[in-house]
Amino acid sequence: MHGMPRPRWGALVLALGLTGLPAFAQGPAPAAPKPTPALPKPAPAPAAPVVSPTAVAAKVNGQPIYETAVQRGLERVPPAKRGQVRPELIGVLVDNLLIEQHLKQSGIKVEKKEVDQRVEEMRAALKKTGRSFEKMLAEIRVSEPELREHIAADLRWYKYASTQANDKALKELYEGNKDMFDGTTVRARHILLTPAANDPRAAATAETQLRAYKKQVEDQVTAGLAKLPASTDKLAREKARGNLAVEAFAAIAKEKSDCPTKSNGGDVGWFQKAGYMVAPFSQAAFALQPFQMSDIVKTQFGYHLILVTERKPGRAIKFEDVKEMAKEVYFDRLRDTLAAQVKARSKIVVNPGPK
Repeated sequence: MHGMPRPRWGALVLALGLTGLPAFAQGPAPAAPKPTPALPKPAPAPAAPVVSPTAVAAKVNGQPIYETAVQRGLERVPPAKRGQVRPELIGVLVDNLLIEQHLKQSGIKVEKKEVDQRVEEMRAALKKTGRSFEKMLAEIRVSEPELREHIAADLRWYKYASTQANDKALKELYEGNKDMFDGTTVRARHILLTPAANDPRAAATAETQLRAYKKQVEDQVTAGLAKLPASTDKLAREKARGNLAVEAFAAIAKEKSDCPTKSNGGDVGWFQKAGYMVAPFSQAAFALQPFQMSDIVKTQFGYHLILVTERKPGRAIKFEDVKEMAKEVYFDRLRDTLAAQVKARSKIVVNPGPK
């Protein structure tokens, strides 16, 4: 989530293999051998439910997204989390299909020879590593016609987005977000709560809990500072305030957070603004100074409370040096904006998952 000179089939295959992202499939997914896990060390999750190849998970303006596509994406998700992840995955598939429909209707064409070229590049690259194209398709459970649809959609999107990402638009993005491109980094801790999907009451409870945790940290910092000698200088007081905040926040994260980082007191390490964390998390973190806490931040993973603990400034940069990175960020924002616009005038039906 960096330069993007053209659609990258490698990234596409990674998305297909790890998230089962058959966003543009026009027909039921064909039967395929059970895939070899893409990640060698963790044990594979239990197989997804067996579903009919014609079962429909959702319809977007009458066009189906098949349940086999969704289940393929959920196979590598822990069973306890599949109910939570399913709506997120379907949301991605819906957005992608909305965009593909819109771009086709807008007359943006992709020639067969363009797709053929990408497929040949893929075959050649796999051959160099001793892998076969056919085995790769079997592993990610995608047929060649379906893969070609993905590639065509990727090319179509790139053609459209490239017409929008002119130098003026990219420079405006760069000027308004230099800390996104200059290497500025922050280090943060977070507390994550993951209420059940589509449960407003659970979501409200999670927000209430995070507000209480924030107040608990603030109260502990205030109490700790009150114990300092009156002669403590400003620098020592600020250092103490930071230590108290980290100690209180880490203790709550270890006990209450639903993120694996709880074992480290919620520490997610150093990260840049673009390409490392989901956008709402990054934006909230980069708006904070060291030892400030965020308000509640909602992402596709749940609800977060963020504490920034350190910040490193970036370097002096020129637009030309980061133009390709700016283009990728622009593409991501454009995709979100376009999907929201098209969704507002579309008919979308999401069906319950298999039992």
